[in-house]
Amino acid sequence: MTGLFKFTSPLVFGAAAGVALIVGLTGCVAADRGGPTGHVETSPAELGLAYAREACASCHAVEPGQLISPNVAAPSFEALATRPDMTRPALSALLRSPHRNMPTLIVEPDRIDDLAAYLGVLGNGE
Repeated sequence: MTGLFKFTSPLVFGAAAGVALIVGLTGCVAADRGGPTGHVETSPAELGLAYAREACASCHAVEPGQLISPNVAAPSFEALATRPDMTRPALSALLRSPHRNMPTLIVEPDRIDDLAAYLGVLGNGE
């Protein structure tokens, strides 16, 4: 056998495959936002979408490809994400300050980061 690893017996190959499987599986399980282990790791963008569905979807279109918001005065997340001036600092300032026609909403800093990650995905067309 050529290559980086050379296994001389099926027993050694089986043990190596077992270790690789265990390492691979343990890499798939991680703490979710500091919670107990055993939860599948969730990306900030996925957390941002989940938060948007919970806290923003009554007024804004939050889903990818959804362009018309339930409240027609509220821009869709996709429209916000594709604005050239919608940077992470701009989004942070937007979510930390009250603005016309939006209910008072306090978004925790971690959720702002998650929403920014989600908007970044939307803005990239991913």
